[in-house]
Amino acid sequence: MVFSVSVAIRFDSQYLTNASDKFTMTQSLVPVPSGVFQILETPITSDLPLDSPLKLSLVLPTYNEADNIQSIVEILSNILDQSIPGEYELIVVDDNSPDETWKLALELTPQYPQLRVMRRTEEKGLSTAVIRGWQVARGKILAVIDADLQHPPEVLTQLLEEIEKGADLALASRHVEGGGVSEWSIIRRFLSRGAQMLGLLILPEVISRLSDPMSGYFMVRRSAIIGRSLSPVGYKILIEVAARGRIRWIGEAGYVFRERQAGESKVTWKQYIEYIQHLLRLRLSISARFIQFCLVGLSGVVVDMGFLYLLSDPNTLGLPLTRSKIIAAELAIINNFLWNDFWTFGDIARRQPGKRQRLKRLIKFNVICLAGLILNVLLLNVFFNVFNLNRYIANFLAIGLVTLWNFWFNLKLSWRVTEVNEK
Repeated sequence: MVFSVSVAIRFDSQYLTNASDKFTMTQSLVPVPSGVFQILETPITSDLPLDSPLKLSLVLPTYNEADNIQSIVEILSNILDQSIPGEYELIVVDDNSPDETWKLALELTPQYPQLRVMRRTEEKGLSTAVIRGWQVARGKILAVIDADLQHPPEVLTQLLEEIEKGADLALASRHVEGGGVSEWSIIRRFLSRGAQMLGLLILPEVISRLSDPMSGYFMVRRSAIIGRSLSPVGYKILIEVAARGRIRWIGEAGYVFRERQAGESKVTWKQYIEYIQHLLRLRLSISARFIQFCLVGLSGVVVDMGFLYLLSDPNTLGLPLTRSKIIAAELAIINNFLWNDFWTFGDIARRQPGKRQRLKRLIKFNVICLAGLILNVLLLNVFFNVFNLNRYIANFLAIGLVTLWNFWFNLKLSWRVTEVNEK
């Protein structure tokens, strides 16, 4: 009787343990978000309680990484348990791998409670996998690392230090002190550097800020990309984040890219083609907004020219040229702000509704444009008084020279989202 009771107890204990593990595994399988690729202030899904946000959410995009998944989870957990214990989560986002990487990762969750797993069956691609992982993440800092052990996990602590110093983006780079590649062929080195040079030609204002734009190992503050619509192409997400995010300060840490120990490399010519497509898409996106800004500027030219004529022409009011220009320019600034707030930067303005927020944007827009106006007035007087150009031609040239100034600084300051209203 005692034996049978003991067996029954052991059987029940084993049953309860298995049931608990299955429950943990079920809880750790994260629903896949759908819709636009946009990061919100809080996670899209609520599969886990949100008592308080975590410090770090690290996404591991995977496809056929069954040979590496256990090792990378164990190594990352050991490192982060020492540096930020209880303040992080690992999110494996698997594209329904034939080798069932997602299933193996899920079986690790009873041992690693900080591990969560997402299995995607409808979407494919590394970049979109990263964003889907970030959409369900609970961390204030969002990060990505390859699951194939080619990115040295120990560099994570250096990246965290860069963020803690104030960086919006912390990048692991092969092209700074302490960085490099292990056994790359001459062809692969040439392609990597060639891709960077091509990026500098197509998208210089973004690529010039990154020593290693092809890196897939970095961290970014959640606040830097909240509300930004992302449209990644291919397997490189860094350029998308740097181009569309509110990135003021970039920190970097060197790392040596390791050779893959298990599994097969996924780098093909297709990835390089997608990289070029991505650069061109970003270029057109930025250019499209600039074109809108210029069209609004043209409406401002009409307002400016019209009032300059009414105020300064000898046949009308005949006021002094400088005074007339200042009044005409301010009326044009108000006209331009209203159109830009509604159209050019309307997607940004709609995330900060209300009269107070609009007034703040108007004040910043005015300050930037008035700084441009000082230059505009100087140029107008030089063209009119020194070169004896017609007052309207002189005014047109002066406006054209400060248009780039106005666009760049307004993009970075006037319509930069610094507060997000909770809904």
